[in-house]
Amino acid sequence: MKNAVVTGASSGIGAATARELATHGFHVYCLARRFDRITTLADEIGGTAIVCDITDPQSVSSAAAQVSGTLDVLVNNAGGAFDLDHVVDADLEQWRRMYDVNVLGTVSVTQAFAPALIAATAGTIINVGSTAGHSTYEGGGGYTAAKHALKAITETLRLELNGTPVRITEIAPGMVHTEEFSLNRFAGDHERAEAVYAGVAQPLTSEDIAQAIAWVATRPSHVDIDLMVIRPVAQATNWKVARDT
Repeated sequence: MKNAVVTGASSGIGAATARELATHGFHVYCLARRFDRITTLADEIGGTAIVCDITDPQSVSSAAAQVSGTLDVLVNNAGGAFDLDHVVDADLEQWRRMYDVNVLGTVSVTQAFAPALIAATAGTIINVGSTAGHSTYEGGGGYTAAKHALKAITETLRLELNGTPVRITEIAPGMVHTEEFSLNRFAGDHERAEAVYAGVAQPLTSEDIAQAIAWVATRPSHVDIDLMVIRPVAQATNWKVARDT
């Protein structure tokens, strides 16, 4: 059985990805901070729950030590947006928080699991980025900066790991209606969070992205999908979205 690690597996795209990979025969190590959620998920899919805060290097090292043998797939999914302020009004602590989880946390996890991926017959690193890493929008300076950095890391990894059996992919979703992304961005304000999706006929779902991740992970080992940008039909770009009026 092949092994996969999914970070941020307690909800949203991470949880959906763990479920989807399990249906493709992977043993999934579900990593997240919330023990109760990942334990329930791991029991459901026959995986393994590992409590891990990707912003804590010791926590990451401990998680890596609990994954036995080689690793076939690493899905760096954990991330998030925590503000919607203009640059001149930005809370720098929120920017640091976004950089810590989206960028440094991803690097920390990748470093910890790289030896197991390189040791595999064919390893795959899938970084869940965002269309925010490919274009900017007003109020998104902190998040777009972090996701642009993640894009740069992904492309650099592909150069540096060339010649090893590891392939590197960025999945860049557009508007995905998950249970927590916008809620976290607006500090728990449900009304503002739901307004993001108001009038949009069919935003993407976590399952849409999970299916794309699983497709990438199950391509023949000589096939590398460098980048996959996924948007709902209603979203032409980050700032142009068709809405029912």
